Amino acid sequence: MKRFYLSGQRTFRNRGCEAIVRSTAALLKDQFGEVEVLVPSVNIARDSAQWAHAADYGVRFVRAYLPPPTRYWVHLQSLPLPLIKRAGWPFPMPHWLRRQLETVDAVLAVGGDNYSLDYRIPTPIMSVDAWAMDMGKPVVLWGASVGPFEREPEFVEPVTRHLARMHFVATGESMSHDYLIHKLGLRNVIRMAEPSFMLGKEPVDLKPFWPRGEGHVLGLNVSRLVERHKRHDKNVQAELETFIRRAVKDYRLGVLLIPHADPLRDDVHGGDAQYMAPLLERLADLGDAVKTMPNTFNAAQTKYVISYLRFFIGARAHAVIAALSSGVPTVSIAYSVKACGINRDMFGNQETVLQARNLSARTLRESLERLVQREHAMRDLLELRLVESQLAARAATARISECLC
Repeated sequence: MKRFYLSGQRTFRNRGCEAIVRSTAALLKDQFGEVEVLVPSVNIARDSAQWAHAADYGVRFVRAYLPPPTRYWVHLQSLPLPLIKRAGWPFPMPHWLRRQLETVDAVLAVGGDNYSLDYRIPTPIMSVDAWAMDMGKPVVLWGASVGPFEREPEFVEPVTRHLARMHFVATGESMSHDYLIHKLGLRNVIRMAEPSFMLGKEPVDLKPFWPRGEGHVLGLNVSRLVERHKRHDKNVQAELETFIRRAVKDYRLGVLLIPHADPLRDDVHGGDAQYMAPLLERLADLGDAVKTMPNTFNAAQTKYVISYLRFFIGARAHAVIAALSSGVPTVSIAYSVKACGINRDMFGNQETVLQARNLSARTLRESLERLVQREHAMRDLLELRLVESQLAARAATARISECLC
C-alpha cells in the first residue's frame, strides 16, 4: 500500500481546499488501488464531519503543522529587509511531524496557490516540503498556480532553488507553466488540470433555497478579498446591488448567492456568507428572486448546486472551477494569476475574466451579457475541455509512479 502526505493543507473551511483533497485522494486511489492519504488538519473533528466518507478513499486526518511563530514570521518577512526575505523558515522540524513524514512514500504539495505571494512570502508552507526533500522523500507540487514572485526580488532565487529540488511541478494552468519555464528557467515542470476539476457531485434538496426566475438562475460568489483590490471610489456592495437588480429586472433571472469559504456549520465569522449577508438585506424587496445557498454544504454538495445554474459569476477560484467543470457558462472575478490562467486554458482568451479592480455594476452587466450571447458555444467548449482536463489529471497522477520506483 502506498502512503502519501498532502502538505499545504490545513482546513476544509475553504471548500476549494476540500475539493482539491477529495479529488486528489480519488485520483490516487484510482492509480494505486489501496492507499493511505495523510491530510493535515487544524480541526480534525470538523474536517472529518465535512467529509464523512473520507476513509473510503484511504484518507486519515492528522495534526497540521501550524506553529505559533507563523504569523509573526510572515509579517517580519514583509518588511524591506533583503536578508529576512532570503532566510527561509528558521524553526526546527518537530519530532511528531518527522514521524508522520517518515511513514510516507511521497509528499504532494497541494493548496491551489500556496506557492505565490497572494498570502505573503510562503516560507512556512515551503518548510514542510523542504524537510521532506531533506529526508529523501519525493515531493511534487500538485496542480498548482505558482508565482509570480518578482514583487519580492530577494525571494526569487530561493524559491526557484526550492522548486527545482522537487521531483516535478505540475501546474494547474498555462500561465504558471509558462512563468516557471520561461521566467524561472525550471526544467521539471509539467501541465495538468487543477485537481478539483475532477470533483464529483453529492445531491442535496434545492427547493428550500432556490430563487424564483423565469430566465433560470444566475449564481454569484463574492468575498471580502474583492475589497482588497477594488478601486478606492467604488462601494462594492452598492455596485453588486445595482447589478443584481438589473439581472432580475432586465434578464428575468433569479440570483443565488453562493458562499464558498466558510465553516461547515453555524460559525460564519469572516466567511463568504457573512460578507454577502448585508447584500441580501439590501435586496429584501426582491423577495424570492434573490436567495442565499446555506453554508452547511460541503464541496461536493456545493458543486451539485452550482451545476444547476444557468450562469455563474464568481470570485473564489474553486467556485469558478466547480461551475466550469459542470459546463456552466462562467465569468471569473479575478484577483490572482490562477483565475486568469484557468480561463485562458478553458476559453483560449481572458474575455470571461473581470479584474476585481474593475468591478462595477456596468462591468458585471457587460459580463452577464457576454454569457447570454455566447451561452451555447461556451457550453459546447466546456464539455470538450472537461474531457481534456480529466485526461491531463490522470496522466499527471500516473507520473507519480515514476517517483516511487
